[in-house]
Amino acid sequence: MNRMDVVQLDSLLSALYEASLDHECWGDALEQIKALFSANYVTLILKMPETQDEDDLGLMVSVGEMENSGRVVYFPYRHNLTPFVNQKPDTVFTQEDLMTPEEWHDCPYRIHWCACNDVYHVMAVDISTPDSGTLRFRITRPEDATPFSDEDRELCRFLLPHIRRALNIRNLLDRSQTLGSLYSKAISRLSIATVLIDENGQILDENVFAREILDSGDGLKVVGGRLEASYPSDNRELRRVIKEAFEGSRSESGTRLPEAMSVTRPSGEVSLGVVVEPIPSTAWAEGKGQPAAVVYIRDAVGKSQASNEVAKKLFGLTPAETALSLQLANGLSLEEAAEALNIRRNTARAHLRAIFSKTGVRRQTELVRIFLNSVAALGQGDQDPRD
Repeated sequence: MNRMDVVQLDSLLSALYEASLDHECWGDALEQIKALFSANYVTLILKMPETQDEDDLGLMVSVGEMENSGRVVYFPYRHNLTPFVNQKPDTVFTQEDLMTPEEWHDCPYRIHWCACNDVYHVMAVDISTPDSGTLRFRITRPEDATPFSDEDRELCRFLLPHIRRALNIRNLLDRSQTLGSLYSKAISRLSIATVLIDENGQILDENVFAREILDSGDGLKVVGGRLEASYPSDNRELRRVIKEAFEGSRSESGTRLPEAMSVTRPSGEVSLGVVVEPIPSTAWAEGKGQPAAVVYIRDAVGKSQASNEVAKKLFGLTPAETALSLQLANGLSLEEAAEALNIRRNTARAHLRAIFSKTGVRRQTELVRIFLNSVAALGQGDQDPRD
């Protein structure tokens, strides 16, 4: 451990934890490890190909004299020749632990993969992680360099928990971002507009459905970057709702219901439904950063975004029956739906009888209800409601 001073340790650990937050920073962390061990390559294999299929690629980040050094890249691994498989997890080893110098010199893996890259001395460890399986970490030197020493092994073992922790943080963040993206898509697919605001009503972010409503200026609008209602009375109520939502989030009285109101639309359409819910923060972060809340906006007359294909599978309908059902779910009468679909009224009535038989409902209002309450909208692809 005498080869590493406090400044080096601080720099390397900072680089590792920066890498845990951003994939692009792995190059810096591995470059520092490369310099620390006087290596010519340092490689972190994040995923090994599972088959010999040419479309099955692994994922790794490596530094050294190569193309894409320091970048996370996909790579092929055609030859199942490596002698470093099935090693005990979290145990540092070198090629000398597995074979004699003569065996290593004649090893097909060294000949095909190592010699062409001036790789001879190899120090490796298979890092076990809670959720990502086993990741492979490799440090190499050329043949004319000194072999890895016991001190090198000790230093590698010292760094191992930090590398594992950085990888685990990255995995947890990736999972959290993925879940957040899925939830956001689910809300969008239900045609719910969402606006992220601060305590003063300044808009921090919005989804595409909210942008459509705000651009229309019919009930809600953006004035100077702030969310406002069209009518003064509604605007005063909106300010009160936002204020009470934030004050409620700071109270110690326990969980409170989100604040809600309706917003009148100048067009005369059905009022917009608005719910304001503060984003909770952890206790240790209380008072730090920018307070925020989510404004959910529901347009009761907005068209259903249900997927034709999913609706057809859910209810066992034909394409024609599905198309008619979705038109009815969007508020059209049977006659209006027939006209929109360019079919005869008698044909529409025949389709409706078949739909009633397959869904088990007896009235058109019941049909609309089961469609709007079904998961059909969640089965659609990502789309812009203005398309």
